[in-house]
Amino acid sequence: MTRYSLLDLVPVIEGGTVAQALANAADLAAHAEAVGFHRYWTAEHHGMAGIASAATAVVLAHVGHATKTIRIGAGGIMLPNHAPLTIAEQFGTLDALFPGRIDLGLGRAPGSDQRVARAMRRTLDSDPNAFPRDVMELQSYFADDGQTGIVATPGAGARPQMWILGSSLYGAQLAAALGLPYAFASHFAPDALDDALAIYRRDFRPSAVLDKPYAMAGFNVFAADTDEEAELLASSQQQAFVALRTGRPGKLPPPVPGYRESLGVQGSAILGSVLSCSAIGSPQTVERQLAAFVERTKVDEVMVVSAIFDHEARKHSIGIAARAMDALETVAA
Repeated sequence: MTRYSLLDLVPVIEGGTVAQALANAADLAAHAEAVGFHRYWTAEHHGMAGIASAATAVVLAHVGHATKTIRIGAGGIMLPNHAPLTIAEQFGTLDALFPGRIDLGLGRAPGSDQRVARAMRRTLDSDPNAFPRDVMELQSYFADDGQTGIVATPGAGARPQMWILGSSLYGAQLAAALGLPYAFASHFAPDALDDALAIYRRDFRPSAVLDKPYAMAGFNVFAADTDEEAELLASSQQQAFVALRTGRPGKLPPPVPGYRESLGVQGSAILGSVLSCSAIGSPQTVERQLAAFVERTKVDEVMVVSAIFDHEARKHSIGIAARAMDALETVAA
C-alpha cells in the first residue's frame, strides 16, 4: 500500500492576507482528511511574503483543532534555527493536545537567508556534526532518559513520529544511521532522489521506532477536469518558482495562460528539470503520472504538493489526487 499525504506551505496569494491563508490551511486540512490523506504537513520558512507557516507549531495547533484523525506535522522544522529543548516543548505540547497524531520532520537547511538567520539570533554552526547531535538531543528529551539532565515539560514522554528530511544524500545517510523514516524534497529538488533512496535503503539500521526503511517523496500535483485547465493552474507555482530563483520572491500570483511557453526554451527547460516530479492534467493524466512516479521510486508514501491560486480549485486538485492514488491501490490489489 502506498500512502498519500499533503504538504501545505500555507501560501499567501497576491491580493490576499495571512489571515485568509491560515483559514484556508485549516479548511484544506479538513478536506484532505475527508478525502483520505494520511497526514498533513506544513513547513518552516522565514522572511517570505508568500508563505504563512513560519510559526509552524502554532499553525499546526490551528489545523489540529479543525481536524479529527489525520496526522499533522512539520515537514519540516529547520532544527539549526532552534534549541532542541524549544522544539521538544513545542511538539510535546502538540502531542498532548492531539495524541497519536503528531509528526516532526527535521531538516538542516535554514529556511531563510543569513539576514533572517541573524534576526532569529541564530549562530551559524559550520560543524557537520551539529545537526546529528541536535537530533539525538531532541530524541533524548522525548525519551526522558536523563542524558541531558533536563526534563522537558511538555515533551518528556511525548511520542511524535520523527522524520529526517533532505534534498541531498546527507539526510538519507543520517536517517539510515538513526533508523528513522526519511522524506525527500523531490517536489523542488529532484536531482538526487534516486541515489538518496538507494543509500537510505541500503544503509538502514533498524531502531526502536522502525524495523525497516520507510521512505516518502514529494510530488507536485496540479489536477483539474482537463489537461488545459490544469496547465493554467500550474502556472502560478511556475511563476513563483522563477521569481524565487531570480531573487524576487513574493506572494503566489494568479495563473497566466501560456506562461511556460512565454519563458522560451531555456526557461521552460529549467522548470522542466526542477519541477520534473510533477503531474499536471486531467484525472486520467494525473493517475498515469502518479503511477509512473510510484513505480520508479517504490516509495512507501507520496507527499502531494499542490500550490494553486484559487482555494476551491486547489481542493478539487487534491481530491483528484486522492482518487488517483486510491485507483492505483485498487489496481495493485
